[in-house]
Amino acid sequence: MPAIDNGMALGADGLEIDVQLSSDGVPVVIHDQALDRTTDRTGPVKHLAVAELERVDAGYRFERDGQFPFRGQGIGIPRLDDVLKKHLNARIIIEMKGGQPELARAVAASIRQANAVERCCVGSFYASSVKVMRREHPEIVTSASQPESRWTVHRSWVRWPWIGARPYVAYQLPEVAGRLRVVSPALVRQVHKEGQVVQVWVVNHPDDIRRLLDWGVDGIISDRPDTAIATRDQWVR
Repeated sequence: MPAIDNGMALGADGLEIDVQLSSDGVPVVIHDQALDRTTDRTGPVKHLAVAELERVDAGYRFERDGQFPFRGQGIGIPRLDDVLKKHLNARIIIEMKGGQPELARAVAASIRQANAVERCCVGSFYASSVKVMRREHPEIVTSASQPESRWTVHRSWVRWPWIGARPYVAYQLPEVAGRLRVVSPALVRQVHKEGQVVQVWVVNHPDDIRRLLDWGVDGIISDRPDTAIATRDQWVR
């Protein structure tokens, strides 16, 4: 939560967060499927109940200049509900880190309970959870799944237009994946021509941010909101 609060305080106009289920079925905000890298605990997130996850020291391993300023500060893993309630005006991209139908249903319930349908976009690498969201909660917009994104990248190479309606409104993509260039000026033109938006992750260097904005991308997802916001504001001027 301190990372989210900091980004918003610096001037970010939205959030991109990753969500998983606790053992008792509550959506919580954490990227890794295991606790080992960022907390004082080990093992899968899904093995702990939400009350236990809230007591995990989520700031334990954050290091700055040889110090650990967030250790022992009572920073646990937050619920999705907490983020939606705290940042009422933020547009939020929610990535479901799993393909379980239960995850899609729990995320949808949190969004609806927070009256946040109009400001959330839900996506996942897992087509199965995205399909459940679209089928059971069509009022919540989604981004393209990995297979849908791959197909659009391939079509952009030959300028092959899509015919018919699509069940998604956005793409969240890396600029490159291995040796494959995913985001290019051609892809941005293709996406815009077809009426969707493209948001690129994870972009931390000012030169890359400026180049992508010059190409016309609609959003930058960054680990460095201080750098990204300053670069965006300079680019706009």
